[in-house]
Amino acid sequence: MLVGYQSWAFPKNPMILSTAVIGGPMEGRGPLADDFDLLHSDLRMQQKSWEQAERMLLDETCAKAIEKAGLSKDNISFFIAGDLMNQIISSSFAARTLSMPYLGIFGACSTSMEGLALASLMIDADSALYVMTGTVSHNAAAEKHYRYPTEYGAQKPPTAQWTVTAGGAAIIAANDGSGNHPVVTRATVGRVVDMGLTDPFNMGAAMAPAAFDTLVSHFRDFDLPYDYYDLIITGDLGKVGHRILVDLCEQHDVPIPRDRFADAGMMVYGDIPDVWSGGSGCGCSASVAYGYVQRRLREGSLKKVLMVATGALLSPISYQQKETIPCIAHAAAMERIEGSKSS
Repeated sequence: MLVGYQSWAFPKNPMILSTAVIGGPMEGRGPLADDFDLLHSDLRMQQKSWEQAERMLLDETCAKAIEKAGLSKDNISFFIAGDLMNQIISSSFAARTLSMPYLGIFGACSTSMEGLALASLMIDADSALYVMTGTVSHNAAAEKHYRYPTEYGAQKPPTAQWTVTAGGAAIIAANDGSGNHPVVTRATVGRVVDMGLTDPFNMGAAMAPAAFDTLVSHFRDFDLPYDYYDLIITGDLGKVGHRILVDLCEQHDVPIPRDRFADAGMMVYGDIPDVWSGGSGCGCSASVAYGYVQRRLREGSLKKVLMVATGALLSPISYQQKETIPCIAHAAAMERIEGSKSS
């Protein structure tokens, strides 16, 4: 149901039947390591290329989500996925393996919440029985694609971020009232915001205005108080982008409580050295939303969480042709419904 200018309400409360998150060795060093279903110790994951490792990561994540839901792949009506590689090949090749109806999307690092919003819309409209949405990123594959191959050993400025090696997937189903599953209550679709930045090593600064635009739009469309959510997580802005977003909120009198405001790019690695401004990549917001957030919603330590995933919509071609960096942010609200069991 359309609410306001750019938001959807889901009155049937589609439930998050299961989630899965699988990461790499660096993610195992971070403070959220216990929220992953599996952590690989080898970045190449015994594959011939970084791209094949990324593809395998999404295959494994989807398989784990299906297993945790107690389903088979034939039960899934639609698969919605996207990633950072050319023509979203990791997602499309995973869809080939899964052999289920597939919708490929591209929102860069905002893909996780774009997929969750679309999956929830389909379930709320009775257009599917089960929808699986997923995304993935791999540190070495992204560096090779967007910047310099890791093997070059190129120096980076403090504004740079470390691409998270992780896959995240969720299975959304109609709410039959049989479980204590978290539900998706509302979503806000972002607009493309371009403030004229051109530096691919400063994505946080480029994406912060898009995060602010979606955040303000969400509270405006639903007429919610700014302290409605227990936690608002943006991502992946990192330290630089998060500071800019906080400044924007202060300048425009958006009184989000500071103790309820966090960023996935800062959460996933904590104080690990050598990640510069923090984490990034499709797997950054996905791993926090489908690991950290889901665990705490199911345990009850969190009741209402708004995830605002951010993405920079550049490509190697646009950067080489001196284009600026257009950015977007998509938001989805996940809440705990009392009185049922978790899976």
